[in-house]
Amino acid sequence: MNNDQLHVHQVKASHGWSWIAKGFALFRLNPVMWILMFAIYLLIAMALSYINVVGPLVLNLLAPVFVGGFMFGCRALDNGEQLELNHLFAGFKQHTAHLITVGGIYMTGILIIMSVMFFSIGPDAMHALTSGDDLTSQQAEAILGHGFYKTLLIGLLLIVPLVMSYWFAPTLIIFNELTAVQAMRQSFLACVKNILPFMLYGFITMVLLMLAIIPLGLGLLMMIPVMTASIYTSYSDIFRDIPVKAKS
Repeated sequence: MNNDQLHVHQVKASHGWSWIAKGFALFRLNPVMWILMFAIYLLIAMALSYINVVGPLVLNLLAPVFVGGFMFGCRALDNGEQLELNHLFAGFKQHTAHLITVGGIYMTGILIIMSVMFFSIGPDAMHALTSGDDLTSQQAEAILGHGFYKTLLIGLLLIVPLVMSYWFAPTLIIFNELTAVQAMRQSFLACVKNILPFMLYGFITMVLLMLAIIPLGLGLLMMIPVMTASIYTSYSDIFRDIPVKAKS
């Protein structure tokens, strides 16, 4: 699809809440299957994490592929169809290379941001933070003295555009046949154009996640699927007049 054919709607700030509400509505249609799919994804993630170096690398590359699968599931529910376990792996059947490319670009961006933060705060302070050992009062003072808060601000300013570029990318690839670069560019532009609803969305999800953690983290069984479904509902809202080409 030509980028010129994409029309990004600018929606009201209140839509940030409606994305979450509509995501919850999709979750309610089949909560058992949602939880089962995420349990299987979590098991896959845990299994890969045990493989040194290669496992986390593969997991990061495949993350957009699984996101694409969840989006196929959301589309099915939105069309009155059933959510099936096969949807989780649907991203491995279509546009897989572009989805993995998005994962590679995102992972590279994270590594670059971490490198910038590392050199900003200094190697000694960064080693103290990442060693896993308890910090002494002297180490804590040294870290704060190296402009720790400035480093956090730098990291935040760099990671927000990266997340914005990633947000809609898998969905645009599987439904609208964009390349990885095209999808990430359109995702970034869509988020910029709708910065107010995304700010409200971010605040509400942060509060809901904190509440979900309170009952032994059990609320995450619902909250994580709802957040995933909200990616689809925000896509449907902002890109609502774009013809969908892909079929699950």
